[in-house]
Amino acid sequence: MGGIAVLAKQQGFHVTGSDANVYPPMSTQLEEQGIELMEGFKPANLEPRPDMVIIGNAISCGNPEVEAVLDKGLPYTSGPQWLAENLLRDRWVLAVSGTHGKTTTSSMLAWILEYAGLKPGFLIGGVAQNFGISARMGDAPFFVIEADEYDSAFFDKRSKFIHYRPRTLTVNNLEFDHADIFSDLAQIQQQFHYLIRTVPASGLVIAGLDDAIKAVLDKGCWSEVQTTSLDEGTFTVANCDADGSSFDVVCEGESVGRVEWPLLGKHNVSNALNAIAAARHAGVLVKQACDALNQFVNAKRRLEVLGVINGVTVYDDFAHHPTAIASTVEGLRARVGKERIFAVVEFGSYTMKQGVHKESVMAALSAADEIILARPEHDWGLDALAKTSKVPATVHDSVDSIIDTLVTQTHPGDHILIMSNKGFAGIYAKLLQQLTTKAEN
Repeated sequence: MGGIAVLAKQQGFHVTGSDANVYPPMSTQLEEQGIELMEGFKPANLEPRPDMVIIGNAISCGNPEVEAVLDKGLPYTSGPQWLAENLLRDRWVLAVSGTHGKTTTSSMLAWILEYAGLKPGFLIGGVAQNFGISARMGDAPFFVIEADEYDSAFFDKRSKFIHYRPRTLTVNNLEFDHADIFSDLAQIQQQFHYLIRTVPASGLVIAGLDDAIKAVLDKGCWSEVQTTSLDEGTFTVANCDADGSSFDVVCEGESVGRVEWPLLGKHNVSNALNAIAAARHAGVLVKQACDALNQFVNAKRRLEVLGVINGVTVYDDFAHHPTAIASTVEGLRARVGKERIFAVVEFGSYTMKQGVHKESVMAALSAADEIILARPEHDWGLDALAKTSKVPATVHDSVDSIIDTLVTQTHPGDHILIMSNKGFAGIYAKLLQQLTTKAEN
């Protein structure tokens, strides 16, 4: 929604917005763009009368501002519908979908197109650091969009990506998530089947070699399909370092470029292959795409180094699913070797809060040396689960308790990996401050 606000502002609209508990980097971006953000939801926020109200999918009936919209008969729409009608209709849409890696892959793809001089528009679910912003209009025809399977609004239960009508579609991977709106993986696969139906025959579907994706394609696909994986498919890799920091890109059996970058993890290698394949469909040579990725800076909150205090490195990562958590921890482990990793996790998403993936959480964190877990509001037996961990694991009731533990136990050479898709009660600045105080004393 913040990105949509930026796009509307760039189109010349006067934009205001209502939200609760907004935190960086989005709050900072909105302020920099001159978009007025009103804290909380109330009818007064709708004065003067707006020409259009765009309602996010986190808002439901009963919200006082939504009820005022309905009572006053104000025109309203969903974010995806507004994009479809006002921005995407005449663009070559390159959509990046899948359970994991959408923000990173979208950022990579937008940067490759930019590097190639194509000046794309984009809408990304995070701040793309090569651009310093999460959205821009760009120059026609190309528009890169992070395409989410979550529903569009309380009045539009279609997945958001159904609105986007991509010509180039990337499906990174597919797992069960969003337990608040989907009961099983099959329901998610059905939405992806609907998405694939919207790709024209002249378009391209780029698919990770994943059994769940294959099952979707088997339902029907009327476009060309190219596949990506580390070892087989249209796009693969060779001479890949263990930590994913360098690799050769192999296209249709021929090695055509090399990527050497600061990113970590085999998951980011897979993301790169998807971005390269999508850019190739837009006319960018694979070698040029590799050269672009050598200058790529990942989106904020994707294994972002927040600071190094007295030899202790603190990272912020958006990982919110066991598979993403495992990839992040294993990637960092491959980079730092035997140095200690403290993995700190907040269960932010609805699916994780409800313990849907509880059987795989501890295994996903097993490459760390110490595991520190914030107790979710709905406790699904986390203490008992922590006792099954192969490495020391503790559960904490407050951020202050977590910070005290980290400040006490960490030493120069250690790595603190904080994983959350929420604000984690401001742990980041507080931890850096207390580590600094410890170092000064």
